[in-house]
Amino acid sequence: MTTKRNYYEILQVSKSASADEIKKAYRKLAVQYHPDRNPGDKVAEEKFKEAAEAYEVLSDPAKRQRFDQFGHAGVSGNGFGGAGFGNVDDVFEHFGSIFEDLFGMGGGRKRGGGNRARKGGDLRYDLKVSFKESVLGTEKKIQIPRKTSCTSCEGSGAAKGTKPVTCSTCRGQGQVAVQQGFFTYASTCPDCNGSGKSISTPCGDCKGTGFQTKSSNINVKIPAGIDTGMRLRVSGEGEGGINGGTPGDLYVFIEVEASPQFKREDFDLVYSLKIGVAQAILGTDVSIDCFEDEPRQVEIPAGIQPGQRLVIQGAGIPKLEKYGRGKGDLIIEVNVEIPMKVNKEAEEHLRAFAQKVGQNVKNNNGFFDKIFG
Repeated sequence: MTTKRNYYEILQVSKSASADEIKKAYRKLAVQYHPDRNPGDKVAEEKFKEAAEAYEVLSDPAKRQRFDQFGHAGVSGNGFGGAGFGNVDDVFEHFGSIFEDLFGMGGGRKRGGGNRARKGGDLRYDLKVSFKESVLGTEKKIQIPRKTSCTSCEGSGAAKGTKPVTCSTCRGQGQVAVQQGFFTYASTCPDCNGSGKSISTPCGDCKGTGFQTKSSNINVKIPAGIDTGMRLRVSGEGEGGINGGTPGDLYVFIEVEASPQFKREDFDLVYSLKIGVAQAILGTDVSIDCFEDEPRQVEIPAGIQPGQRLVIQGAGIPKLEKYGRGKGDLIIEVNVEIPMKVNKEAEEHLRAFAQKVGQNVKNNNGFFDKIFG
């Protein structure tokens, strides 16, 4: 099984590197492994894609924070596993504006243009779920505003009865070639803004863009065991494609609300149990609702110590498919509550108990005299 490298290691920067340092490091690697400089070199191509994936995460403050906290699982393509880029064209498609920023010109490579079908943009939705929902799984209906192909002009951008014509500047490519030293770069056509076409009479409904913004209701299945920082990919629910291209994807980022009774450690469910001194000494039985069909009955053994943990195997949080099968454990963390005040009769019993077990306690001029005196 191949282990993905740390993004900081890929860009050869420290974890405390600034945004400018990350950008400079990526620029150096992008130039070094650029496909036009390494034609046919598969190793260079993989390093080019690897560097692009690292930069895509570390240049985004929110993604970088999730990576620092959760590693690759926090920023992976579907929430549970890495995605990366399929080929170098995916890199240029995704990083058009970034390459303009890095290289001071167009997308960084001469590519065919404006009239070809292109995938629609991806969308992000931040979703909060309760702790119980994260353990059991659920289904949520969310409303997404997104760009869809204009129904009036069928996405052409031109008014009814008219058609777009090929841009005379770029000849329909959407880009114009720029030569600089060893490289040939492509810059977005200034006349058609990369569309490859010119519209003399724009559609009145979409103002020539070919898109309209509409809200859609989408049902999202939340798998049992999901955690904060994970994301779900809903294929085809992003923005509409361009020139007949496929729609983008919707990425649902999960935030799990805190629970007053539980916390999680990976897929273990940790329950904080408070018991009294007598229960700790003599033992007791407790009932714990750990999101099963019935509350679980647990025996607390006599003589349990404060802070001691009891482990019930297989009664925790369901494991996501990537992490195996079954459930984690239920961990009961015992906290013994010491009463601040007791009555006179209880005090006498406690003193008698202390004498029986040979423990030295304060005399009547101490703590209890202050309470009952």
